[in-house]
Amino acid sequence: MKKLSLMVISGLIATTLTNSALARDHIEIVGSSTVYPFSTVVAETFGKKTKFKTPKIESTGSGGGMKLFCAGNGIDTPDITNASRRIKSSEFKKCTSKGIKLTEVKIGYDGIAIANAKSSPKYKLTRQAIFFAMAKQVPEITADGKYTGKLIPNTYQKWNQILPELPATTIKVMGPPPTSGTRDAFAELAMEGGCKTVPWIKALKKKDKKAYKKICHTIREDGAYIEAGENDNLIVQKLVASPNMLGVFGFSYLDQNSDKVQGSLIDGKDITFDNIASGKYPVSRPLFFYIKNSHVGKVPGIQEFINEFTANSTWGDDGYLSEKGMIPMPSAERAKFGAAAKSLSALKM
Repeated sequence: MKKLSLMVISGLIATTLTNSALARDHIEIVGSSTVYPFSTVVAETFGKKTKFKTPKIESTGSGGGMKLFCAGNGIDTPDITNASRRIKSSEFKKCTSKGIKLTEVKIGYDGIAIANAKSSPKYKLTRQAIFFAMAKQVPEITADGKYTGKLIPNTYQKWNQILPELPATTIKVMGPPPTSGTRDAFAELAMEGGCKTVPWIKALKKKDKKAYKKICHTIREDGAYIEAGENDNLIVQKLVASPNMLGVFGFSYLDQNSDKVQGSLIDGKDITFDNIASGKYPVSRPLFFYIKNSHVGKVPGIQEFINEFTANSTWGDDGYLSEKGMIPMPSAERAKFGAAAKSLSALKM
């Protein structure tokens, strides 16, 4: 009787696990609002071309997506997370601590636009001007233009106070929250890019990297920067309604709304497909998605979706994602990440 009871219990457990594994008949994807439109196009194409259901995609931001993705291996967690930056070491450790093996797939490149309404003059910004406009604390400068080596609270109110050739408009920038990969990239590429033009701060990086990063990446909290949530379309709408405001979002949204908004020149370079692809535009970054390997084979269609995303007709030079504003990788990079995706090569950091 005991043996029979154990067999029955074991059977019930096995049935429960099997039913749990088959409880979902569609792929669930979370993460970056920047990758969201690209992932959505692939998902819709995949749904039409195959027998599988169209994947469900949620725009949570890169950080928010990683949090959901790294919560565990259970079928109630996402299968894939999109990211507009590479996974952080802290996120990777959280994932691995939960027993998650993941595959990293770089899908292409994107530029970060600092844009305004087309009804207003185009801004000609520098990364240094962006840092002085957005940082919580800025370097003190003497009347004769020399750095004192001290930080003071940011009191700049108008753009022309930073650069005389910029408009005499109030500094108002709408952008994503801290959970966004776009926000991370904006801080790293635009703000830090301007921050390290100050010699004493640049020297600080070798002595105290933590202090250096805090100076360069901390955005002011006095209302000059307005968080818009994980909705780049909302930023576009706000820019049209507020012609003196600037907004921070990915190139694809700029490209899709080129009749309404325009990207600023950054260090003399315009945000164009060619300038991002060649590396000339200074505020550009790679885009990724991450696969939860344990879900492949349990949730129908994951490998087939990956194959669709990494097909040359999708992410190649003439692929349909380039028509949506994504900048394709060089062929050698595509081959490398395409092979990793197909073999589900587990990421090691």
